[in-house]
Amino acid sequence: MQQITPCLWYDDQAEEAVRHYTSVFPDSRITGVTHYTEAGPGTPGTVLTVAFELDGRPYVALNGGPLFPFTEAVSLQVHCDDQAEVDRLWAALLEGGGQEGPCGWLKDRWGLSWQITPQVLIDLVSDPDRAKAARVTTAMLEMRRIDIQRLLDAAEG
Repeated sequence: MQQITPCLWYDDQAEEAVRHYTSVFPDSRITGVTHYTEAGPGTPGTVLTVAFELDGRPYVALNGGPLFPFTEAVSLQVHCDDQAEVDRLWAALLEGGGQEGPCGWLKDRWGLSWQITPQVLIDLVSDPDRAKAARVTTAMLEMRRIDIQRLLDAAEG
């Protein structure tokens, strides 16, 4: 069976990052760990890859060294049901030195970009009433962490 699995490149903190991610998201777990051998290029015995699932979806984290750092060109978007979920994930992913970004984006302490997106935001910016969608978009552009009530207030005009 063909399956597409995102591979996330870390310097040397893949296992630490994965342990954090799997503690944040339900239905998440580490499914395997491989180690460098004498063939290298990493130090024999250190973690090479960590296979894991976030919310039941497969990923791999690779300790590949400092050559390729994360950029905002790739992010993980998390759809949230309510403000409590937005707030919990926002705090958990910023924990330990992450950075807030605009419009519901943040970088965790390892530099991976996340979009913490309440479903209501997607629904409102897709509304057939283009004036309503524009008001919601304008409100969103002023935010860091998304505030659902502010979106709903903007939608009402």
